[in-house]
Amino acid sequence: MSMGAYDEDEHERREAQASRVDADFDDERTIYHGTVEYDAGESAEELLSQFEEMKSD
Repeated sequence: MSMGAYDEDEHERREAQASRVDADFDDERTIYHGTVEYDAGESAEELLSQFEEMKSD
């Protein structure tokens, strides 16, 4: 068979493989315990001045 020739058997094999559904995975939800904290942050002016300080160092 030459390079790039159409192979119907290979096409059908790949089509059958792609249409199968793999349901053998663990479908349980992971439960995490802990806390989450959000930092509201500083004002834009304070952040810009902090950035300027870091740039000058």
